Amino acid sequence: MAGVVRSGALSMALRIGARTRPLTGLFPQTSVTHLARHASGLPMNTVVLFVPQQEAWVVERMGKYHKILEPGLNLLIPILDRIKYVQSLKEIVIDIPEQSAITIDNVTLQIDGVLYLRILDPYKSSYGVEDPEYAVTQLAQTTMRSEIGKITMDQVFKDRELLNVAIVDAINLAAEAWGMRCLRYEIRDIQMPDRVKEAMVMQVEAERKKRAAILESEGLREADINVAEGKKRARILASEAVRMEETNRAEGEANAISLRAKARAESLQVVSEVIGKQYGSQAASLNVAEQYVQAFSHLAKTGNTLVLPSNTGDVSSMVAQAMAIYGNLNQHNQKQLEAPDTTTTEEKKEDSPM
Repeated sequence: MAGVVRSGALSMALRIGARTRPLTGLFPQTSVTHLARHASGLPMNTVVLFVPQQEAWVVERMGKYHKILEPGLNLLIPILDRIKYVQSLKEIVIDIPEQSAITIDNVTLQIDGVLYLRILDPYKSSYGVEDPEYAVTQLAQTTMRSEIGKITMDQVFKDRELLNVAIVDAINLAAEAWGMRCLRYEIRDIQMPDRVKEAMVMQVEAERKKRAAILESEGLREADINVAEGKKRARILASEAVRMEETNRAEGEANAISLRAKARAESLQVVSEVIGKQYGSQAASLNVAEQYVQAFSHLAKTGNTLVLPSNTGDVSSMVAQAMAIYGNLNQHNQKQLEAPDTTTTEEKKEDSPM
């Protein structure tokens, strides 16, 4: 049966070829869509028809829309009824040809994509637009150019998902009247000018060098901080060690002085007790003379410069002089011990009644 049958699953390449040149040869006067339909099997009105699953056949009766044949067994009237359109209800994949688009920062990009759609209403898809797939393809291209013109090149790479969603929403607004729905759109490839590529490569290298320099400086800073902390800790420990050493030395010297003073006091106490006894004064005088002679001999051994008395040859006179000094001191102490306590006498006079 003669007639033009358009299929929703036709190849995009065949449709483009049909618009550019007619086919010659086996079917010299047949359109591309008709040829494609013949390749898949042209449905003819054989009264009894079996419609495949996921297909919708649009039937016209005497040139006017009559009904849509559902999958399964269907009956048609010969001569009066004819199958005008065959629409596929499966998900259709359409390649969007490569096109140029200019971003908001004046960078020309070459972009292509893939469109996924499905026919929801075979009637609208058949009578709402001449070529639904071609119309959707053109709409996808114009929408993509429009959306890319609103953003920068960096956002195109960064926000591809948002760009895809915006294109799908824009297509669905127009495709609803055509009985179709765009399920998703994916940008497949993005090509940019060579100069832009070189600039991006230089930018990436500069960014990597910057990060490397930052990491290196942070490492040096951490190393300097660690070294400074180590020196600080070492100095603190050294100062604490010096302080403890000085403290221990001072405590040792204090203990030594205390012990020497205690020993000296005990020795003086013993000497004073001995002096109070019989012949104690003579023994003390002898001890002083011995110390005088011993000190003089020590000065003669250890020093080069000496302070000598006038009569160094007369040892007995030196001893006698030392004994005289000791005797005078002893007499003075005895007088102080024997003197009455004037303060106590005056206090007693004041306390006595007049």
